Amino acid sequence: MNRTDRLYALVEELRAVAPRPRSARWLARHFEVSSRTIERDLAALQQSSVPIYAEPGRAGGYVLDRDRTLPPLAITPAEATALAVGLHTLAGTPFADAARGALQKVLAVLPAAARAETAREAGRIRMLTPAAPQLSRQLREALRTGRVLRIGYTDRAGVTSERVVEPLGFFGGDHWYLIAWCRLRDDVRGFRLDRVASAEVLDEPVPERRVDLDTVSAAGAELIGLDVIVNTDSTVSR
Repeated sequence: MNRTDRLYALVEELRAVAPRPRSARWLARHFEVSSRTIERDLAALQQSSVPIYAEPGRAGGYVLDRDRTLPPLAITPAEATALAVGLHTLAGTPFADAARGALQKVLAVLPAAARAETAREAGRIRMLTPAAPQLSRQLREALRTGRVLRIGYTDRAGVTSERVVEPLGFFGGDHWYLIAWCRLRDDVRGFRLDRVASAEVLDEPVPERRVDLDTVSAAGAELIGLDVIVNTDSTVSR
């Protein structure tokens, strides 16, 4: 059994007995490897966000939280390939890391034969995607937590300035934009992610503003080459 198959089998073994624990020694005997190998495998699964936790005590061991995991999926290799291709199109967006993690979780719970066939089919597909913006994590974190951002931004003329902005959302098209209230311009602006040179998440919470993101999306065609998105006249609370 190779390591990929063993990791999958480890998850399914813990799922089968949950909420009862399995000790590393028992798992090592079952999979005919050393306890140290099992410990490394379990640590790798935990680092991949698989909800496995250690239960202390003489009767303790490792437990899988069944409520937070997927059972083996009844999908075909073609369906899994479609998911892989679809998630791959999120490369270069603020959701690239999340898409990669979601795909890994889907593949991890597929039966070994289906996973191998999916890999073969996906390996025959090539897609051209932009490089992922390096600051996506900070931008996404600011939006998720509702906190103000300080960014260094380079405009169309190549001039870089510091902006303090209140994140409102993202807009995707040929380019990805951060939609935010710009305190320098006192209005809503769209900041192309590939022009954001730096980003710092501040402790200050974003104040409530009356901005209609549907109106912003409707004006999306105007984003090409522009920084202004839409004003906030006749809008609703975000």
